[in-house]
Amino acid sequence: MTYVKSRQGTDRPAPASQTLSRGIRILEVLADARAPLSIDEIARRLDVHRSVAYRLLRTLEDHGLVERDSAGLIELGARMAALAAGVAHDLQAEALPELTAVAGDLGMTCFLAVLDHDECVTLSSVEPRHAVNPVAQRPGTRHPVTRGAPGKAILSLMPEASWPTGVSPQLAAEVTDAAARGFATSHDEVIPSLRAVAVPLVVRGRGPAAIAVVFVASAHTDEEIAARLAGSSAAIRDALGG
Repeated sequence: MTYVKSRQGTDRPAPASQTLSRGIRILEVLADARAPLSIDEIARRLDVHRSVAYRLLRTLEDHGLVERDSAGLIELGARMAALAAGVAHDLQAEALPELTAVAGDLGMTCFLAVLDHDECVTLSSVEPRHAVNPVAQRPGTRHPVTRGAPGKAILSLMPEASWPTGVSPQLAAEVTDAAARGFATSHDEVIPSLRAVAVPLVVRGRGPAAIAVVFVASAHTDEEIAARLAGSSAAIRDALGG
């Protein structure tokens, strides 16, 4: 059997459809990039010839999953938002008013994150309406669950035996501390200069999740932010039946 490298760098069986796998990988690359990319850059990140990347992109473009900006660079298309809205629809629907309220109350971008294998994925996000330069946190953004406040909050809900391999003693201590006090923090862990505070979100019948805010600086203490997030976490949980 042929093996390939996964997103986490571990070996896994080669996909049954290499073309489909590459198309999905393009969507992941664009979601992670946080900015439009050229065809050449996409081909480089996929380690394929430019002509291969071009054919894949044409198919994705035909389905509205990617689109070109005015400079001809590639970004995720509007159809992706429609597909994403169908993921955990009830959770997103109940979370949206709370995310909006937190963003307005604290003047920070507030988002819902869930666990996907060994990664923390942003499911939905709301920016404050009146902030001058709000921090962007696009749905679909992902990073290792071992980094950042929402990742720590999610790990605090999981038994240690289910954590990814290679968790450092320092991270283990931070997760234990987050479990004890009910919230996690981070600074410079995912994006340089940004801070985050997150609280765990437990919903019956669903995997571990977290709601979090991301910001550069704030007049609020971490404890004040966490208390506001905890109130929204409880409201979401109660709305979904605990």
